[in-house]
Amino acid sequence: MAEIINLRRARKEKARAERAAKGEANRVAFGRTKLERLATEKAKTRVKTRLDGHFLTKATDHESD
Repeated sequence: MAEIINLRRARKEKARAERAAKGEANRVAFGRTKLERLATEKAKTRVKTRLDGHFLTKATDHESD
C-alpha cells in the first residue's frame, strides 16, 4: 500500500528546499568580503591597463572605427 502524504506539507518542504538552494548559490556568488571585491577590481584594472599599454595607438582611436 502507498504511503499517504500531506500535499500541502510536501509543497512547503519543496519550496523551502528551493529557497535554501537559491540562498546557497547567492552566498557563493555575492557573499564576498569588501577586501575580496576590491582585490578583484584591482586585478581587473591591472589587466586592462596592461592590455591598453600594448596597443600601438590609443584605445579610443580603435573605438571610433
